[in-house]
Amino acid sequence: MSGRVLLVGASGQVGAQMLEYFHQTRGIAYAVPTSREAANRPGWLPLDLASIDATSAKQLLQPYEFEAIYCVAGMTDVERCQSEPEQAEGANARGPAVLAGYARSLAIPFVYFSTEYVFDGDPARPGPYPENAPTHALSVYGRSKLDGEVAVTKAHPAALVVRTTVVYGPDERGKNYVYSLMRNLAEGRRMRVPADQVSTPTYNRDLVRATVGLVELGATGVVHLCGPELLSRIDFARQVAQFLGLDDSLLDPVPTSALGQKAPRPLDAGLATDLLRQQYPHLQMRTVAESLRDCEEVLHAFRRNLPLAQSSMAVR
Repeated sequence: MSGRVLLVGASGQVGAQMLEYFHQTRGIAYAVPTSREAANRPGWLPLDLASIDATSAKQLLQPYEFEAIYCVAGMTDVERCQSEPEQAEGANARGPAVLAGYARSLAIPFVYFSTEYVFDGDPARPGPYPENAPTHALSVYGRSKLDGEVAVTKAHPAALVVRTTVVYGPDERGKNYVYSLMRNLAEGRRMRVPADQVSTPTYNRDLVRATVGLVELGATGVVHLCGPELLSRIDFARQVAQFLGLDDSLLDPVPTSALGQKAPRPLDAGLATDLLRQQYPHLQMRTVAESLRDCEEVLHAFRRNLPLAQSSMAVR
């Protein structure tokens, strides 16, 4: 069957939203999803970016006729990447490059998702960073993603590299930052939040819609896709807590250095989207307030099912 897309990493936060978007707009057969744990998912292909090579990719994908490949998967646990650099390099660079090469052999678009962690967020060279800003990754995660950008572009010069950051929104696995915040605050647990990390939070539904739109428009090269606001993590957390009727006094602003993390984080970061707005002015990315209103039914449903603290707040 022709006219299908390969969606690598469809079980993750962004991948699941992209799969839902394709189901709603193109029909259930349009996207062929993959996952490392595909055995229990009928119709899914088993694909592990950390171990795939050109031979196994061809064997797995040759029965299909694809019109594009979206590589949403990757190793995004920043702390785990720091401890397992070889695994990170395989999942974030070598594996995506193999798939990019396969896409090039078919003369079809390839999309690779990268991160603001390719920048250092140095207060002397603060963000938001444009696409052509000098990169300087501080962590294994950031370096592996930067290596992935280079390897993917070498394998497929017309690939689209989408850099994004602080992705939030509906997440069926409940793993993103907003869900962690809901769990902690609903149960009355204090939560330490970095006050010195500044970024541009990105709504996952907008990220999906804009990425697909860019592919349809024939975009190539590096593009920054993120929300329009530059916010500290603590201000972002307070906005989410207040919207959901949770006690934001449980949020303790602390410096990143107090969190005892192995991997260094960019502090004064964020991504600039001037190029995106100039070239594709119709691709609108919503503010945090607008995004929370868009998905409030999903978030409140999750919120209602959480154990409540003794002094529980009424759900809106």
